[in-house]
Amino acid sequence: MYQAMYQRLIHTLLLPGLLILTLAQASCAERPPSGDTQAETPNKGGNRMSPLVETLTLLSPAFQHQGNIPIQYTCDGHNISPPLNLYGIPEGTCSLSLIVEDPDAPNGTWDHWLLWNIAPNHKHIAENEPPPEATTGTNDFGRQEYGGPCPPSGMHHYHFKLFALDTDLNLPVGARKKELERAMQGHILGKTELIGTYTRF
Repeated sequence: MYQAMYQRLIHTLLLPGLLILTLAQASCAERPPSGDTQAETPNKGGNRMSPLVETLTLLSPAFQHQGNIPIQYTCDGHNISPPLNLYGIPEGTCSLSLIVEDPDAPNGTWDHWLLWNIAPNHKHIAENEPPPEATTGTNDFGRQEYGGPCPPSGMHHYHFKLFALDTDLNLPVGARKKELERAMQGHILGKTELIGTYTRF
């Protein structure tokens, strides 16, 4: 009798937790493909080459790391987001987040672009085409979109920070960077950054 009661109690306590865990895992694993799944070796310009990369890497075919960002991706041009190539996404990654910021801004770091819940098999982000499944946060221009480099004067450095996460983020559209960073805590499997520069006189 007592054994049967004990078994029913364990079943009642454990089943909901197991169900929640199963659903969470399914939501990550069942995300539909949005790109190719083969790891690739980048070259300095960010173009695709042979499969090999094992370390999370972010590059752009539009500019090299520490190189000048072309004017079409800035406020002096078309103000569109540059193409990005993603390599070496860690095993177990459920989603990716992207933060673009300018730490050289006069009044502190300026946020230019916030994206999260990017599918981990989305290896390429096309020019001016954010991944359709991604959620966009509010940048420091007050908009939910990419805002290109627009320094008041001199050379500024723009950090494109990519994070591989072990979960999807339950954040509303329009969340700010502090909320994004707080939500990512304890879930980062890997991170990398690409730095570009832009100068205005």
